[in-house]
Amino acid sequence: MIISTPTSKPNTATNDGVESMQPIHHLPGVESHHGEHAVLGIVTVSDRASSGTYQDEGGPAVLAFLEEGLASPSTVHYRCIADDQALIEQTLIELCDDLGCHVIVTTGGTGPAARDVTPEATEQVCEKILPGFGEQMRAISLNFVPTAILSRQIGGVRGSCLLFNLPGRPKSIRETIDEVWKAVPYCVDLIGGPYIDTIDTICNAFRPKSARRR
Repeated sequence: MIISTPTSKPNTATNDGVESMQPIHHLPGVESHHGEHAVLGIVTVSDRASSGTYQDEGGPAVLAFLEEGLASPSTVHYRCIADDQALIEQTLIELCDDLGCHVIVTTGGTGPAARDVTPEATEQVCEKILPGFGEQMRAISLNFVPTAILSRQIGGVRGSCLLFNLPGRPKSIRETIDEVWKAVPYCVDLIGGPYIDTIDTICNAFRPKSARRR
């Protein structure tokens, strides 16, 4: 079992006294992995969660997948911020340029409402857009709800960092990340990042035979 180990005391508590996620988690991976250490970022974009109105559920859902699905070790940086485009851009740049994240996953803020600006912020900081991430996630979600057509998730690359948006609800997060992560490790290979190994029974990531270590 993969266990996350926080490096500091809990950030803050929500208004009802429920502790939030830790700002940093270390995932040791499994002993038999064939990968390299990766630095990952999780960004929850939510006015209410960031203000403590309710407990963030999106960030923990992403972390749960990483705990279950990654075989190689990683450090995960977590942020919970308001739906403000400038702040989102600033946070993504900090995680990518300053903290050296190889993958950044956002959750929330991808709908049509006026405050939903995560895709705009992501596009602004990316050097290349990867439309397939959003296309695949919408295709997956359409199997469950017709309102998936309202989602505007995108993916893109900044330097050697892959960024992509996920929905905000834990159920939708797990339905989509289980599938799109199959393409993530090879994408990270192609942009010069570390070799990320996964646990096949959770997420059997695809690589061409020439790029596999096992």
